[in-house]
Amino acid sequence: MRRNLNTTSCTLIGLMLSWGTLFVFSSCQSNSQNDTSTPQARQENEEAFRTTMQKHLGAVANKDLATLKSTLSPDGKMVLILPQTEITNTVDEFMKYHQEWFQDTTWTFETKILTTEIADSLGMAITEIVYREPERYGKPYFNRMIVSYDLKKSGNSWYVIKDHASSVEKSTD
Repeated sequence: MRRNLNTTSCTLIGLMLSWGTLFVFSSCQSNSQNDTSTPQARQENEEAFRTTMQKHLGAVANKDLATLKSTLSPDGKMVLILPQTEITNTVDEFMKYHQEWFQDTTWTFETKILTTEIADSLGMAITEIVYREPERYGKPYFNRMIVSYDLKKSGNSWYVIKDHASSVEKSTD
């Protein structure tokens, strides 16, 4: 009888601890999902994320510095990681790089969003980008890349905070 009582007591204590843990976890989870707790709010959040991502990619393709800057973090932090280039960490450095790059008007930039992972206030997009120049060293040039972007939500707006590009296939080096 005593053994059954101990087993029953341990089972009850275990259940109470489990329920307590679930309660605390669900409370924390619902606090972290304040504005995306309903399916409609989650959908609106994801649409806002994708809109910002498309706006950013379009700004690069169109060499539009003002629109590009509007998609970047207002706190001035922006990480840019490119092959064979030192990492930059600020919006100003990112914009300087793009201002110089956009002066060459002969290149084109085709983009496709492959996948996204979007939470309440942080999200990630993986894209495929094909960069082309009509001529480099006497021949047409292309660079097919996979580029990952991290976005952070501030207020009701999403901002790009990281751009990391990796070449997959190039016509030449």
